[in-house]
Amino acid sequence: MRTPIVFCADIGSSAKGNFAWWASSDDSGDSLASLADSVANALNQRMPVALGFECPLFVALEEDEKLLTKARPGEGAHAWSAGAGCGALATGLVQVPWILGKIRQLLVHPTSAYLDWAEFQKTNAGLFLWEAFVTGSNKGKAHLADAKIGAQAFMATKFEPRSIIVWPGRKPAIHSLIGLALLSSGWSTDPEIVHRDCLVIAPDE
Repeated sequence: MRTPIVFCADIGSSAKGNFAWWASSDDSGDSLASLADSVANALNQRMPVALGFECPLFVALEEDEKLLTKARPGEGAHAWSAGAGCGALATGLVQVPWILGKIRQLLVHPTSAYLDWAEFQKTNAGLFLWEAFVTGSNKGKAHLADAKIGAQAFMATKFEPRSIIVWPGRKPAIHSLIGLALLSSGWSTDPEIVHRDCLVIAPDE
C-alpha cells in the first residue's frame, strides 16, 4: 500500500484564529480554503489521503433517553456532549461539510471517500476520513500543535489504526455527522451512511 498523506484539522473559528491544519508532507495552514486546496492537490496527483477532523464526527442513539448524552466508550472524562466537545461539534457541523464540498469542487477526476479503513486499503486511493481525539494532557500550546499531534497519532499506528471507541456488548444505533457531511457535500448518495461511525484516533498517553 502506498503511504497516504495524513492531514489533521483542529476545528475552531477561523475568524478568531482558532482553526489550523497540518499534514505529514509538512504543509500547514490556518484556513479552511488552504486545507481544501492542499487535500485536493494531493488527490489530483492520485495520492491516497487520510484526513482527520478534531471534533466529534458521530454520536450514539441509545435506547435509554438518560444515556443519550453519555460519553462514548473511550472518551473518559472528555465526553462529546460537554465543554470543549460541544463547541467543536457545533463548529464542525458547518466546517466539515464546507471543507469536503470545497475539496470535491477542486477535483479533476472522480475520487471516492471512505469511512472504512479496509476498503480504503483495497483501493489504495481516494480520501479516508477519521476523527482525531486530542484532549487533556495530550493537547499542545496552539491550534497548529493540536493538528500536528492528531496527525502524528494517526501515523504512530503505522497505518494499522484502531479506534479508541469500542462498544461494550451490542453496538448502539449511530447518528453520523461525518456521514451527513458526505451526503450534503456530494461525496456519497447512500442514505445509510448516516448510520456509519468512523475511526477515532488519539495519541498514546
